[in-house]
This record gives sequence, structure tokens and C-alpha cells, in this order.
Amino acid sequence: MTTPAVPEAPRIPEAVHRRRWAILGVLMLSLLIVVLDNSILNVAIKTISTPAPTGLGATQSELEWAINSYTLVFAGLLFTAGLLGDRLGRKKVLLGGLVLFGIGSALAASSGTPGELITFRAVMGFGAAFVMPATLAVLMHVFEREEQPKAIGIWAGGVGLAIAIGPITGGVLLDHFWWGSVFLINVPIVIVAVALMVWLVPDSRDPKPGRIDPVGVVLSVVGLVLLVYGIIKGGQLADFADPQVLATIGAGLAVLVGFVVFEARSDHPSIDVKYFKNKVFSAAIAAIALVFFALMGVTFFSVFYTQSVRGYSPLETGLLMLPLAVAQLIFAPRARLVVDRFGYRATTTAGMLIIAAMLAAFATLEADTPIWILEVIFFFMGTGMAHIMTPTSVVIMQALPREKAGSASALSNTFRQVGGALGIAVLGSVLSTAYRTGIEDKLAVLPAGLRHTAGESIEATLGVAAKLGPQGRSLITPANDAFLHAMHLTALCGAGVALIGAVVVGLFLPGKMTAPQEGKEQQELVAAE
Repeated sequence: MTTPAVPEAPRIPEAVHRRRWAILGVLMLSLLIVVLDNSILNVAIKTISTPAPTGLGATQSELEWAINSYTLVFAGLLFTAGLLGDRLGRKKVLLGGLVLFGIGSALAASSGTPGELITFRAVMGFGAAFVMPATLAVLMHVFEREEQPKAIGIWAGGVGLAIAIGPITGGVLLDHFWWGSVFLINVPIVIVAVALMVWLVPDSRDPKPGRIDPVGVVLSVVGLVLLVYGIIKGGQLADFADPQVLATIGAGLAVLVGFVVFEARSDHPSIDVKYFKNKVFSAAIAAIALVFFALMGVTFFSVFYTQSVRGYSPLETGLLMLPLAVAQLIFAPRARLVVDRFGYRATTTAGMLIIAAMLAAFATLEADTPIWILEVIFFFMGTGMAHIMTPTSVVIMQALPREKAGSASALSNTFRQVGGALGIAVLGSVLSTAYRTGIEDKLAVLPAGLRHTAGESIEATLGVAAKLGPQGRSLITPANDAFLHAMHLTALCGAGVALIGAVVVGLFLPGKMTAPQEGKEQQELVAAE
């Protein structure tokens, strides 16, 4: 006679398990704030580029830095923030990050110069770095593994929700208030999120957290800033052979190589390079980086296409981007069903090919193209993105043991942010260089002192043309033509990057996932008081 097996006690406390969906809602609200900020800013960049008092008179390179100062600090600190969450408790780190993000938002809203905006955006990035990895790490510890793909799908759908309401909210605010309102709107959302988190979310930590790696953090941030600065400077000068540009890019690459060597030899690295020996994990990380490289660059120039070339208002631009978000909201939670039927490789490769095709379609847009074509492009871009982000997030989070959830989340978001930052820098520089080349001959009618400034972007050209009155009208059509040519070239570069991503995932992602790893260590969950 055999003794019946004693059922294993659930790993997650019952009180936490019962409110797991409410906890997911709070985590999505926290995620919403971080993503919402960037999607709102995308609509506001044209307004910020206009001279005071309407905006700050930011140049295209300053606009790129306003986005990338946030992104680089965010990416550089994500892994350390994940480790601090593992050590101190994810709830505590989440709360601290949200408060700092709210303070940075209030300061950014009061900026008087582009330099101040860049600085305060970096403060926001510092706070956001402690929010993003903790949300996914907490999710992994309040849902059992069989429910994790569904929860991650809903979590990823939160990104779509933020993309949906961000541009529309930004457009409404800019129609009624000054440009700083797009940052000030974060403050009340932060207050609500903090209150709900204190009430609902349990704390969790790794019983054996990693050690903090300050040298690695400094090397990664310095290397990325030098690299991105060199790329943006090259686009600003329309000369990548300039000695200063080459020296800065070279120095950035050298520091990043030093970072990799240091991490490989460290006994407490910020990024454990051994993770990348897993080809599946590496391919999923690469897919996220490449898709955001392509998408962030395209989002940057699409706002100038709709507002500067087509003449739409910020609110109308926000509404035009709605199909991108709607597609994500529809397909992100359901992508797991496609994965169950066709596997990770087929689903993600198809998503990458859709993104590549839609980026190539941007190269067909002209000043008089029917606007519904842009809407179709945005919808299919959102569809492709939904079938990339959900499967790759599941692969990344389940490729490592549960006790490394914070590390996996931080790595995923680090490469997403780095990919996006490099996409804005590289594709923004391609756009800037191609635009200056196309408009240069037409600027001969301007005084010598104005030519360089007017050639930086279409908004700079149109701003100078407006000041010249009737004399400047002759610049409007050439500016539109030069921008469209530059946009077409930039979109094709983005499409090429997406195709590389399709090859990577097609070669290395699995058809179906094998049994996921289970960590030997049990997580310590502390019930919320």
C-alpha cells in the first residue's frame, strides 16, 4: 500500500494570490506613467521646438537629447535598480522611483531653457529606472508560472494603452495649456499610484541578492553617453568624418568594450554576461533592442511629418497615432494564443517582417498621400509590435530562474531603452544629415549667419521662413521636399534594421518553449500590511 503524495503547498500566499489581478492593475498604472511620458513627449516635440513663449526654441539635436537624457539614465541604472529591488524589496524601490519620477516631472514642466529640460528629464529617467524592472519582477512573484504568460500579455497591453492615451492626452493639453502641462500631468497619476501601491502590493526580495556594481554602472552610462553624443553631433554637423565626432564615437565604443571586459571578470557584475550564452535568451533580447531601434526613430520623424508637412495639430496627431495603440491593445493579450499554435519563432519573425514592411511603407508617403494610408501603416505596426513584445517578454522571463526575475526584467528593459536611444540617435542623425543635404542649396537666399541654424531641421527652416515674411515663403516647398526625401531614407534604414531582427529571431528563437527553469531558491514574499 502506497502512501498518497502530500500536495505541495502553494508558493504564493493565499492572501496575495486572491488579489493578484488588482495588484496587476496597480503595476500597470505604474508602468503607464513611465510609457505615457514618452508617448506624450512625441506629440509635444514640435511645440517645444518653437520659439518662446510657445515653446523653448529647442533645436533638433536638443530635442534628441531631451528624449535621450531620460533614456540613457534609465537604461544605465535599470540593472542596478533591479538589484536594489532584489536586496531592499521591490515595493520600496517602486515607491521611491515613483516619487522621484513625480518630482522630476514637476521640475521638467517648469523648465525655462532646453538645457534645463534635458537635465530634469534625466531626473525623471533616474526615477523611472526604479519603476520599470520592479513592476515585472513583482508580477512574476504574485502569479504562478502557468498564469505568467497571460499576465505578461496584459502587462504588455498596458504599453499599448499608454501609447493610445499618451498622444491624445498630449494633444488635448497642448490645445488648452502651455507645453509644460505634458509633464505636469504625471504628478496626480503618481500620487494615485503610490496610494494604491501602499495599500495593495506585497513586498518581495531575493534571499541571495547580488552585490551592487558602481564601476559597471559608471562605465555603461559614460560609454553610452559618449557614443550617442558623437552620433547626434555627426547628424547636427552633417559630417560623420569630423575629427570631434569620430573621437567621441571611438571613445564611447572603447569605454563600452571596457565595460564588457570588466563585467566578464567581475564576481558581482551589473550584467552577467553568462546569461548571453543562452542563444534563445540572447535572440529575444536582440529582438527587443532592434525593434525599438527602428520604432523610436520612426516615431521621432512621424510627428514632424504630420504636423510640419501635413499641418495637423498636436491633438489631431495624437488621434492619428491611435491605430498603433489600438492594435497593441487588441493583439498583445492574445499573442500568447498565436504562440501556442505556431510557436515563438514563427510568431516573432512574422511580427518583425510586418514592422519592416510598414517602415518601408513610410518611404512611399508624400505631402498629399491620403491620410488613411498612414492609419493602416500605424495599425499594422502596432500589430507587429504586439506579436514581438509579448513572446519575447515571456521567453526572457522564463529563461532564467524565478529568483532572477529582477535581473531578467532589467536586462530586457535595458536593451529596449538602449535600442531606442540608439535608434533616435542614429536614425535622427540620418534624418538630419539627409535633410541638411537636401535643403542646403535653397538656403543661399538667407544671411550667412542663419544658414546653419535653418538647415538643422524642417522646423528650424520654417521658423526662419516665418520671420522673413513674404520673402521666406519660397523656402516652404523646398523644406517639405527635403524633409520627405530625408524621411524616406530614414524609414528604409529602419526597415533594414527590422529585417536583421527577423533573421535573428528566425534563426535562434525556439518553435515551442521547453519546460521552463525553476530556481532552487524560494522567494521570500512579505505580505502587505
